[in-house]
Amino acid sequence: MKYSINNIFFVSLITLFSSLIQAQPIQKFAQLGNFKLESGEVINNCSIGYLTCGKLNTDQSNVILLLAYFGATSKDLLFSTGKGMIADSTEYFVVAIDAFGDGVSSSPSNSKVQPNKSFPVFNIRDMVKSEYILASKVLGLKHVYCVMGASMGGMQSFQWIVSYPDYMDKAVIQVGSPKLTSNDLLLWNSELLAIDEGLNSNATEESIKNTVVAIHVLNLQTPDYLISHISAEEFPRFLKNYEDSYNKIFNPYNWSSQLRAMIAQNVAYPFNNDMKKAAVVVKAKVLIIVSKQDHMVNPHPAMDFAKLINAETIELDNDCGHFGVDCEVKKVNKAIIRFLGE
Repeated sequence: MKYSINNIFFVSLITLFSSLIQAQPIQKFAQLGNFKLESGEVINNCSIGYLTCGKLNTDQSNVILLLAYFGATSKDLLFSTGKGMIADSTEYFVVAIDAFGDGVSSSPSNSKVQPNKSFPVFNIRDMVKSEYILASKVLGLKHVYCVMGASMGGMQSFQWIVSYPDYMDKAVIQVGSPKLTSNDLLLWNSELLAIDEGLNSNATEESIKNTVVAIHVLNLQTPDYLISHISAEEFPRFLKNYEDSYNKIFNPYNWSSQLRAMIAQNVAYPFNNDMKKAAVVVKAKVLIIVSKQDHMVNPHPAMDFAKLINAETIELDNDCGHFGVDCEVKKVNKAIIRFLGE
């Protein structure tokens, strides 16, 4: 068969497109049966979603568990797995895990027998317990090299190093917290109240979403950042863009379920609320990264816990707030890659 230049170009495109499709991780699910929560309630027919990238080496020493931030799915974490990134799948076997309430793992929105309001209330320890069962029982991983996550993923990482201290060598925690402050609680309870009041008054999901998004965005960056980057004239479009960006992912029941999990965050709860006792059990080497001007997850509890466990720390001081890591991503990524390579 003779190929023209156009034919060759077409075949090359098809080949490239096919390879890209094959390179995309396939969404997988682990069935955990009836999963008992810390409260005693049960998630019936519990399912945990996950993706895997890279190749597991023979001694299982290159595993990274990648934990989801608030509202994210495992697919949203894939940007961290590219070559040269912090969870480089050319070097590590990466397991990106869907947390309860994200719409992929068991959630109020996808449960057939416990939908919406009838879905049981879970906490961060419940999330981590399900992730541990996935890693150890379903995937058969006896040990992992590192657990890492940002924001709610950072909260899960804090819980991992306390709940399963022998299971990992290292942990990387970005803008997370071992326990929320009163300021954090004010924010997350404000969002929860807005959702509950909206549902109770039969408001439209669009109206509830827009109210919650306004509260959420108010705390993502600092006032200085918003003033310097968004003019008053640009504000209506700025807010509308944020409202539109949440159209596909916002579900009031899912959002509420993860809010409640974060509100209850406290790694010291099983230790009579004694952070020193919780810190004693930690064995992993830990890198904790905070944003000093974070208005969404206050950095003080993370830094206090870092002192108790002698963790390496990075304090970012910029006006990007909760997005402080994004504003200094090259510096942060370099530090994480160095930490993992030591």
